[in-house]
Amino acid sequence: MSAPQKTARRSLLVTSAALTSFALAAAPAFAAPSPTPSTSASSSASASTSPSATPPAKMSTVGGARLGQAGTQVNLASGVPVLPKDISARSWIVADAESGDVLAAHNAHWRLAPASTLKMLFADTLLPKFPSTTEHKVVPSDLAGVGAGSSMVGIKEDETYTVHDLWLGVFLRSGNDAVHVLSAMNGGVKNTVAEMNEHAEELQALDTNVVSPDGYDAPGQVSSAYDLTLFARSGLQKKDFREYSSTVTAKFPGETKKNKKGKKVRGSFEIQNTNRLLSGDSDVDVYPGIAGVKNGNTTNAGATFTGVVEQGGKVLLVTVMNPEKDDHNEVYKETAKLFDWGFKAAGKVEPVGELVPPKGAETSAQPGANDNGQAGGASASASASGKPVAAAVEKGSGGIGVALAITGGVLVLLAAGAFLVNRRWPLPDLVRRRH
Repeated sequence: MSAPQKTARRSLLVTSAALTSFALAAAPAFAAPSPTPSTSASSSASASTSPSATPPAKMSTVGGARLGQAGTQVNLASGVPVLPKDISARSWIVADAESGDVLAAHNAHWRLAPASTLKMLFADTLLPKFPSTTEHKVVPSDLAGVGAGSSMVGIKEDETYTVHDLWLGVFLRSGNDAVHVLSAMNGGVKNTVAEMNEHAEELQALDTNVVSPDGYDAPGQVSSAYDLTLFARSGLQKKDFREYSSTVTAKFPGETKKNKKGKKVRGSFEIQNTNRLLSGDSDVDVYPGIAGVKNGNTTNAGATFTGVVEQGGKVLLVTVMNPEKDDHNEVYKETAKLFDWGFKAAGKVEPVGELVPPKGAETSAQPGANDNGQAGGASASASASGKPVAAAVEKGSGGIGVALAITGGVLVLLAAGAFLVNRRWPLPDLVRRRH
């Protein structure tokens, strides 16, 4: 099956202003396996992988018939590099973030436990609802139901946090406590889960069934490499999503205590992004051009990760789910290899499918981007239902890490021309802070 004809790359006009260095920146059909009480939706905790299994004979064909086939799908031809042979993940996908072309995939629609990568859908659903400066005092009921062994950012009862603080906790530390506080602000976990499932359907992420908003293992909670890539692509339309997901380190409010003089003071502590392609580790280098997005690790899901990288004017998305190899940081190593292949193959390989746009996204030419740095139709479910789209990030409110983001000091203008053509849904321009 031939993939849709590639659209011409849109021209971009970037009107310059100084990039600001932010203070916070630094250099259900196929159910998931039964949960284990000790599991967590932690991105950094080690966990055993899911029991071995084979993909179902029939999977979804959203995005193209070949994406519903089991095994590796790629159109190798003269001049196309061979895929790396040591990829052990149960499922993965390599896609062009702007055109939507799927360059290669392996069991793309296999419904698996997603772990904390599901927080991308959580963020894409809730980010538009609360201004970053909104303050919330945490009460005990806000933290009720946080799973045993969950990854936590360190939220304390009776302390007040801004929404900006909470989102940093979600993205950097994969804090399930921060997810539950935001869910409480949103009418509770049950309401948030319902809205996440509704948003997933709007995004045509039909492999996904949300049970817990934080990605904590739960019976019937599933997603797929294809759907996780859709969540990342949708979230990256939002400037605040890009900012949070690319922040490397930040200061997080601590607990109020009395000092030696008996005066109540509240300090802070540093948190670091657990995305190792963004922050680096002893056996993993920071990947050039990395801009997020989200990692996860639970007993049932194993390690999961979705990343976005810009190199040479190309923006690629890679999702990797549950490598069979249990080497340290294996999910990042396999992701890096797929990025290496993707940038070599881009422009040479015939796509095997596409990332579909949301149901409500317009497909006619729409020049320009709105004030939030979102492409037309970027928050399709919100615009279609009359709900607010993501608010612009307050200037100086947070870091953008070492990679891609549009800051308050940069105006991006898209030249007139095809903005959404042939069901394509490109990202807004991503501006690099050179380092």
